Amino acid sequence: MKLFTYIGIFCCMLLGACSSVSVSPREKICFNDNWSFSLSDNPKASETDFDDKEWRVLNLPHDWAIEGDFSKDNPSGTGGGALPGGIGWYRKTFIPSNEDSDKIIRIDFDGIYMNSEVFINGQSLGKRPYGYISFGYDITPYLKWNEKNVIAVRVDNSEQPNSRWYSGCGIYRNVWLTKTNPLHVDEWGTYVTTSEISKDATLNIVTTVQNSGNNNETVTLKSILNDMDGAVVAETESSVSVVAGQKSDVSQTLNISSPRLWDTENPYLYSLVTEVIKDGKCIDRYTTTTGVRDFKFDAEKGFILNGKQTKINGVCMHHDLGCLGAAVNTRAIERQLQILKEMGCNGIRCSHNPPAPELLDLCDKMGFIVMDEAFDMWRKKKTSHDYARYFNEWHEKDLRDFILRDRNHPSIFVWSIGNEVLEQWSDAKADTLSLEEANLILNFGHSADMLAKDGEMSVNSLLTKKLADFVKELDPTRPITAGCNEPNPGNHLFKSGALDIIGYNYHNVNIPDVPKNFPGKPFIITESNSALMTRGYYRMPSNDMFIWPERWDKPFYDESFSCSSYDNCHAPWGNTHEENIKLVRNNDFISGQYIWTGFDYIGEPTPYGWPARSSYFGIVDLAGFPKDVYYLYQAEWTNKQVLHLFPHWNWTEGQEIDMWCYYNNADEVELFINGESQGIRSKDEDNLHVVWRVKFIPGTVKVVARKNGNIIAEKEIHTAGTPHKIRLTPDRNIITADGKDLSFVTVEVLDKDNNLCPLSENLINFEVKGNAFIAGVDNGYQTSMERFKDNKRKAFNGKCLVVLQNNGEKGTATLTANSNGLESSTIEIKSK
Repeated sequence: MKLFTYIGIFCCMLLGACSSVSVSPREKICFNDNWSFSLSDNPKASETDFDDKEWRVLNLPHDWAIEGDFSKDNPSGTGGGALPGGIGWYRKTFIPSNEDSDKIIRIDFDGIYMNSEVFINGQSLGKRPYGYISFGYDITPYLKWNEKNVIAVRVDNSEQPNSRWYSGCGIYRNVWLTKTNPLHVDEWGTYVTTSEISKDATLNIVTTVQNSGNNNETVTLKSILNDMDGAVVAETESSVSVVAGQKSDVSQTLNISSPRLWDTENPYLYSLVTEVIKDGKCIDRYTTTTGVRDFKFDAEKGFILNGKQTKINGVCMHHDLGCLGAAVNTRAIERQLQILKEMGCNGIRCSHNPPAPELLDLCDKMGFIVMDEAFDMWRKKKTSHDYARYFNEWHEKDLRDFILRDRNHPSIFVWSIGNEVLEQWSDAKADTLSLEEANLILNFGHSADMLAKDGEMSVNSLLTKKLADFVKELDPTRPITAGCNEPNPGNHLFKSGALDIIGYNYHNVNIPDVPKNFPGKPFIITESNSALMTRGYYRMPSNDMFIWPERWDKPFYDESFSCSSYDNCHAPWGNTHEENIKLVRNNDFISGQYIWTGFDYIGEPTPYGWPARSSYFGIVDLAGFPKDVYYLYQAEWTNKQVLHLFPHWNWTEGQEIDMWCYYNNADEVELFINGESQGIRSKDEDNLHVVWRVKFIPGTVKVVARKNGNIIAEKEIHTAGTPHKIRLTPDRNIITADGKDLSFVTVEVLDKDNNLCPLSENLINFEVKGNAFIAGVDNGYQTSMERFKDNKRKAFNGKCLVVLQNNGEKGTATLTANSNGLESSTIEIKSK
């Protein structure tokens, strides 16, 4: 059956047919393609007959800020990535078929940043200020069948700063058009939980059926549980009556014999198929992914998953995708998660707002313990134009939509209702400070008179309880926490008694007293470390600790605009990576940690200001290249054989160099320079690395790992010669011809003997032929002023990245990299 004839290109995803009939009664259509866009503001742009012929035509998701130039004059500031904001309009024209005039049609936006207003044929459907929330509208009453219809969206991100990091601008997540019969499962209309998990499990299902028709209806609601092979595990059905124009909730249970449990190593998923059947015909079919798992947070033993004590080895992640900006791309998210999983990471904190649905789908499939979070601020603002100005009016609606959208994901184990909100204190203002000053103030607490008094239930405590109770009404199955940087029990959030888990951001010195200060309460480190690193930069001697900046009120400057990768540089509220690994490892009551951060992100370039424009916090840099500390985590969090020697071996002759080594599964490691031993070293409980202080001599430095006297691994680093050629290494040689799939190509500058030139900064030019285009370029350097959307990039410490995107066609694309004085390189990427 034809749903719509589009003017332009469209992509379509059919959800499959009901078991009762051969044609799907529900269609969910990707509505991303062929939008017109203008970075300007014209109040007539919502009108059907507005002339947009001169506008740019593009496909969503789209982030206009990432296409811009860095400037210290951009109002976002360096905290927001020094990229432009503004006001933009999007328009899409389509012709709905009269054949579907008896259907309900809705448009859904996974996220628009920010202050969106959506129109159809000049009629405003509504506004949503929160840039991270998913929302939608029923457009059925406004459609003109067999005629031109226009969806127009105004996006206003002109008032900045409104975030403490890069937000992106525009319709940066996916858009969907859904067609249903008038009687159908409501949007986010299933709620699936499990109980009584032992040998068997009970699945509890609540389904909301909506009747948008004019007549009362009595129908059959059928629920079918399928395993990962598509086999039916269990099914049930109920009769339901729904009044015209109303909704009805239906409760059902399914018993699962010997269920496959979801965990981080084997994230087994089931699919629940909900069918609405009328007169023997399936009139709606709705699919929900679910998983069966048993967990608890314990005050003494931490996090227990399926009966097994498990440490949450997690990271915090912002939503930008490096050079792709905030524009959602499933493959780009998947790549980030694959890199983190390979490191041994098993947890993601969605800091500090609702994530893209694709992230949660991937966490379900890949096995991550997710802390899903809403709000970086409540009523009290942190920046001049942030969400605080909308909180009173919008927080209930936004929080409801957030929980309803996400509550079926088996990867979500904790709800967080806020991060470092200023309501922790009686009166705390950060909006008059710079972002850098505000961050420091937030993390060093306030005087005792700013804390809750004994027996007092303050307005801030009552607000905490209100938010927590609101969440529990929608999902009583998961505990609630908040990322707090006031460790005192007098914190107004703690005083509310509404938080199921005590969550600290930093404050390691206060953590040993948690069991005494919060008896019976589970505990997790919601945010840890804030260590600072620039990939490939080393500050010696490595046993010196660099606390940057020293204090919020002291100006900080270092001409390097870099931070040491020896794990000897961190923010004043933070600590080293080794410290937190040991803290979590050695204390059973700590459920785990979420490290700040897994990847570098655009914005918040602590400890620097302009021209720094992206963070130094990541274990992995902005381009996706691991920093050295990545291998510390791999050594401590996995059983993979790890032997990582650093830094590089290109220095000044006679210079004293500290050679570090991360390793595991070995008793000892021995270092050699040009075949001469520099001594044997072994780790202990307090030192998770070994170090040799040696004098640089050109040649080869080599480390050998031994177990029971036998060599089990070796690693060599050679002094690199003059840059000679380019090497291209794609993460995948074959991608999907869907117009979205990506190949991330690592670009390295090598000498004639194939050694990486660790200090090279050659400008690399790229040329693509065939069915792909350059989606972005990067090198991971926090102060690079080069555009992310370009066909060239300087190497940074020997490396850069080019991201190729399929253009929707099958075939082969060739990428050629050239640089003055270097041998070029060419690779092929096939799209199928």
